[in-house]
Amino acid sequence: MEQKLRRDRNMGQNLRRLRENANLSQEKLCAQLQLLSCDIMRSTYAKYESCELNIPISVVVALKKIYDCSYDEFFEGIE
Repeated sequence: MEQKLRRDRNMGQNLRRLRENANLSQEKLCAQLQLLSCDIMRSTYAKYESCELNIPISVVVALKKIYDCSYDEFFEGIE
């Protein structure tokens, strides 16, 4: 069973901020995630950003590689 993070509005905002700072569309980001063995559709990723779905930890790990950032950036503003 894959672990997931609880939904948090700040998490969705942080995901969007990181993606936009990397100048990536959701489609391009999902293509990069697929190269890292994360088979995520754009519609699913959009739900992570809008906090409609919990994001799997494996996706956060892949996003960290894509953005070359610290995990702290994903959790900014979350208490």
